[in-house]
Amino acid sequence: MTRVRVALTGCGKVGHIHATAVRSLAEAELVGVCDVSAERARDFGAKYDVPGFTDLATMLRQAQVELLLVCTPHPLHAQPTLVAASLGVHVLVEKPLAASLADCDAMLQAAQQGGVLLGVISQRRFYEAVRRIKDAIDAGKLGKPVLGVFTMYSWRDAAYYQSDPWRGKWSTEGGGVLVNQSPHMLDLLRWYMGPIAEITGYWANVNHPGIEVDDTAVAVLRFQNGGLGSIVASVSQKPGIFTKVHIHGSNAASVGVETDRGATFIAGMTAIAEPPLNDLWTIPGEEAQLAQFQAADRQSFRQVDATSHYHALQIQDFARAIRENRAPQVTGEDGRAVVEMFTAIYRSNNERRPVTLPLKAE
Repeated sequence: MTRVRVALTGCGKVGHIHATAVRSLAEAELVGVCDVSAERARDFGAKYDVPGFTDLATMLRQAQVELLLVCTPHPLHAQPTLVAASLGVHVLVEKPLAASLADCDAMLQAAQQGGVLLGVISQRRFYEAVRRIKDAIDAGKLGKPVLGVFTMYSWRDAAYYQSDPWRGKWSTEGGGVLVNQSPHMLDLLRWYMGPIAEITGYWANVNHPGIEVDDTAVAVLRFQNGGLGSIVASVSQKPGIFTKVHIHGSNAASVGVETDRGATFIAGMTAIAEPPLNDLWTIPGEEAQLAQFQAADRQSFRQVDATSHYHALQIQDFARAIRENRAPQVTGEDGRAVVEMFTAIYRSNNERRPVTLPLKAE
């Protein structure tokens, strides 16, 4: 296949992960970068030997871009998506898809009208241990998934929130632990369990007085398949303990993945230091395979830079989807579903009631 011409907007910390990932792929080439700061765009572009721009439409036209990677802060995901879609450019957005359902809906509508693909980064779907669980569910090895549990005990210190001026504020981040650290695992929980019927949730700020947003949230879920679920998401446990997703089946079998050991990694500040591993596997006849899974995943982890490798796998899939005229593995609709989940938790907390899904934008 001919290489897909890729550009990115938002020359911040996560942008470097995207640029590194693109440069590792035979299917794609980085042809430009854009930022509101001319200095950042120039310096970022020089690092990756591509031109830097301050006007998005100019970059998309002059560099003949086919795929735009959106790496701006969460509330600023919609506008570049709308511009790109209007020019016939496909868009892959760093998580979450947006900070509001209204922005999600505008982005989806623009993509449909422009005839382009829209996707959202959820690179943890490409972890070997994560895909192993999905394969087991799809093969019926758990019967029906009836209980899904997402637990995050992570940590963010004051320096993290001070590292960028947009962090920790409702107006510029869109939320806290639910919007920033949780979307990957919210996506996995729904990917495994299916669509959600109802959510009851609460959020709090328990030990980060310097920020406005949530550092802790809990929720209970009822899925459309009749299954139940729970969420405990927090960045208030120093120095960070683990992040896990466990799925339990109607045949009493259980599977799980520890996606992160300790605190979840911070783009541009820390790296993924330990491999994601299956930590639970009681499928009848397969119990002894858990140690084999872990050994294989530790071995593969040592052979890649996990901080950019799984982004690369997702960007590779998206590039191939463009050339093959098919949907990517993680779609814009998947991204909206995650925004719907954290929006429902915020609404439930504010209104002190269960919230029924699907949700419309307010």
